[in-house]
Amino acid sequence: MTSQTAEKPARRSRVTLAIAIAIVVVLAILFFVFSTLYTEILWYDQLGFLSVLTTQWLAGGVMFVIGFLAMALPVWASIEIAFRRRPVYAKLNSQLDRYQQVIEPLRRLATFGVPAVLGLFAGVATASRWQLTLQYLNRTAFGQTDPQFGLDISFYIYDLPFLRGVVGFASAVVIVAGLAGIATSYLYGAIRFSQREVRISKVARIQMAITAALYLLLQAVSIWLDQFATLANDSGLITGASYSDVNATIPGLQILAGVAAIVAVLFIVAAVIGRWRLPIIATALLVVIALILGSLAPWVVQRFQVDPSERTLEQEYIQRNIDMTRDAYDVADVEETPYDATTTAEAGALRNDAETTANIRILDPALVTRSFQQLQQFRQYYQFPPQLDVDRYNIDGQVQDAVVTVRDIDIDALGSSATWYNQTVVYTHGYGVVAAYGNQRSGDGQPVFLESGIPTVGELGDFEPRIYFGEDSPAYSIVGGPEGSPNIELDYPSGEDGASQTYTTFDGEGGPKLDNIFKRLVYALKFQSEQIFLSDAVNDDSQILYDRDPAERVSKVAPYLTIDSDPYPSVVDGKVVWIVDGYTTSANYPYSRVQSLSESIADTYTPTPAYPVDDINYIRNSVKATVDAYDGSVTLYAWDETDPLLETWQKIYPSTLKSIDEMSGDLMSHVRYPADLFKVQRSILGQYHVTDAGSFYSQEDAWTTPNDPTTPPTNPTLQPPYYLTLQMPTQDDPSYSLYSTFIPLTQQGADTSRSVLTGYLAVDSNAGDAEGTKSSDYGALRLLTLPKDDTIPGPGQVQNSFSSDPAVSSALNLLRQGESQVISGNLLTLPVGGGLLYVQPVYVQSRGETSFPLLQRVLVSFGNKIAFESTLDGALDALFDGDSGAQAGDTDVTPVDGSDPVVSDPDGDGGTTDEGGTGTAPAPTTPITGSPELVAALTAAQTALAEREAALKAGDWTAYGEADERLQAAIEQAIAASD
Repeated sequence: MTSQTAEKPARRSRVTLAIAIAIVVVLAILFFVFSTLYTEILWYDQLGFLSVLTTQWLAGGVMFVIGFLAMALPVWASIEIAFRRRPVYAKLNSQLDRYQQVIEPLRRLATFGVPAVLGLFAGVATASRWQLTLQYLNRTAFGQTDPQFGLDISFYIYDLPFLRGVVGFASAVVIVAGLAGIATSYLYGAIRFSQREVRISKVARIQMAITAALYLLLQAVSIWLDQFATLANDSGLITGASYSDVNATIPGLQILAGVAAIVAVLFIVAAVIGRWRLPIIATALLVVIALILGSLAPWVVQRFQVDPSERTLEQEYIQRNIDMTRDAYDVADVEETPYDATTTAEAGALRNDAETTANIRILDPALVTRSFQQLQQFRQYYQFPPQLDVDRYNIDGQVQDAVVTVRDIDIDALGSSATWYNQTVVYTHGYGVVAAYGNQRSGDGQPVFLESGIPTVGELGDFEPRIYFGEDSPAYSIVGGPEGSPNIELDYPSGEDGASQTYTTFDGEGGPKLDNIFKRLVYALKFQSEQIFLSDAVNDDSQILYDRDPAERVSKVAPYLTIDSDPYPSVVDGKVVWIVDGYTTSANYPYSRVQSLSESIADTYTPTPAYPVDDINYIRNSVKATVDAYDGSVTLYAWDETDPLLETWQKIYPSTLKSIDEMSGDLMSHVRYPADLFKVQRSILGQYHVTDAGSFYSQEDAWTTPNDPTTPPTNPTLQPPYYLTLQMPTQDDPSYSLYSTFIPLTQQGADTSRSVLTGYLAVDSNAGDAEGTKSSDYGALRLLTLPKDDTIPGPGQVQNSFSSDPAVSSALNLLRQGESQVISGNLLTLPVGGGLLYVQPVYVQSRGETSFPLLQRVLVSFGNKIAFESTLDGALDALFDGDSGAQAGDTDVTPVDGSDPVVSDPDGDGGTTDEGGTGTAPAPTTPITGSPELVAALTAAQTALAEREAALKAGDWTAYGEADERLQAAIEQAIAASD
């Protein structure tokens, strides 16, 4: 007796302990969830966009409740009706009787628990659709109708997705509720199987019939809505309803919807009269009719009517696809101009393009990162991005294209000094903007900086140089402190009176304040770091900076935007700001070609995603955003105020966007046409530059973007568009532009593509001036179409000509000997001189660990003529018979030895020439010629190379090393002598 009494308290103690542990675990989980939500509130509130967060939470919460109740109540009602109306004296078989005995004690729990669990799943699914619901409730008319049904485009953008979602959800509710009712009825004897006979009680019969009728009515609505969805069908030929869709599929869907509604009525009749034969036969007929009208009839029309006369019958629908696609991608107003490009390089041909040639960018932003690192990084804890940006600045009254970047912090490079204290409170920010003239180079091939150094100096005036918010900023930093407290944040590695470091304290509003113990605790949990809670560096004036990437910040405060892949920094109004482009997109625009956004923008600089899931067929650059690099403040400007999608989102998030009238003139002068939008538009215009339905059908003039000729043939990528200041033939003055080229689209199965230029697309990218006036030409797309009966070499052909030309390849091979490598820069194409000029900078880089590329030569091509010189200005003069008629930006760079330019003219009478002479291009076996210094250096290189090979064969490694050193020295002398 005593033993049993002792065991009971022990069991109670274990149960009590288990309950206590469970409570603690639940409270801990709840606190973690709360801390996550609370930090989000603090972040949005500090940034001034708390209403964005609360709108999302409120909308998601309301949608969850609606989804929960919409599923739970019908399921509960179905179970409850089936149970309460069960036959009380029904005779059950032994198996059902055992089921009842097991379930009956849990019946009440199941009656409420099953609907609740299903409601939770439905609520979560519904909550994720809050954006679709808010768009429907705040929809804005497009003012344009579709060509098939005459409905406003907004119906397809907002109404149709919402209505189909509602019908789909309601259908799921009816099915689940019906199954729950049937299971309950069977369990309690309302549905009984006796050998070949099925007995159903009256109440169960009525419940099942009404459920079936509701489901069929919903299917009738769904089928009726499906006819509108045909305007987004992809038949392979076009997107949208084709001839067979309009003449077979759509009428069939309308008939089928009516039949489904009639069958639903027959089920209601069955509920009243108690006979199932009629609705069952009608259901079977519905299936047969669905097969005939949904599959067979469209196939017959397509096979026997459309296929024999497809071009004629589909012409109307192809034209719809062309017109609607061009509208949806905003390319309907592209200015198309025939361009009969000349291929003859004559003296003075560039005289009318002097401003364009003066601004040709010879600095490749994708190659000079290492140059910037070696010349401007200064310390290992600074970094530059792999690819720099292109911007323009007004220097002494003249707009200059510039290659720009910011010097960001790199805490991963701290090595053994990477303590939590250093990473979080000392190394908190980068410092300064580094910018170089895009059209200039120094005598030894280095960039010419217009802004550089620490502290920063240059042509950009006074501005706040500290970069607390950048694309590579640390995950979080803790900054700020009481007034008068010692500075502990490293500012830059120099100082006054010989000091090696200068320190600072953040003085702004950049993040939530850690002004109490509770906030420090929740952030310690968020970042899994107890130091946030324990460190004496954290005080009541501290702020925590996180989510610092400019694109991420804009995406969080404007969740409806698709963010451009390339935010870029600019010095604006005394501050460094990141300019970020945001797009409103949709995949529901009728008759518009659907394409993957991420695949459309993929090129050499933007990788192709493994699993693209971002299909669109409508896009607008509706928002321009800025992120202050010092305090992280985000400003959103409604750029395209006529975009109906943006108008809808402004109703959802009022007072979050500013008008472009509030954009300063300085900012306006740095805003540019976004590259991602341009890539999407060039992808569309590859086929949709053709506006005639017959020509479009035959694909006789389909184009594509050429592969980047500087990428390996085994792994080619599309050539990216390039920002340049240029003057199109239809323009009166040069403008900051973004351009790309087209070549013929290669048909499937073809062995090679033809790199023959067929089109040249440019867009005016200059948004406005310093007075804040938006340019009327901004966004104007201009397309030059090249003659089909003439062969104008494309980028691939030109690159091949550069590589295979005997004179050029001989010079390049000399540069490649030893430990040097030659790197080809971006191949630019400019419509100047009545033809097309190709310009490619050539960099030389040694293979040493600290080496960086130096711009040593420039390759140019016009028609079939090639020139290869130390400067672009010299190359243009050499290309155009000694005088191009214009000057490039590197006019002041003088070759050390004044060596002769290399000119190749396969179709003319010249090869390697002096400035006005003619001659034959030397073959690779031609004796060494040139200046005395170059001849001596190359002779010494040949001798050293022979001695090195002899030493290698003899196994004399000492002699081999000495000969190799002499070879390297001779090559360096040859490079210097050839400049």
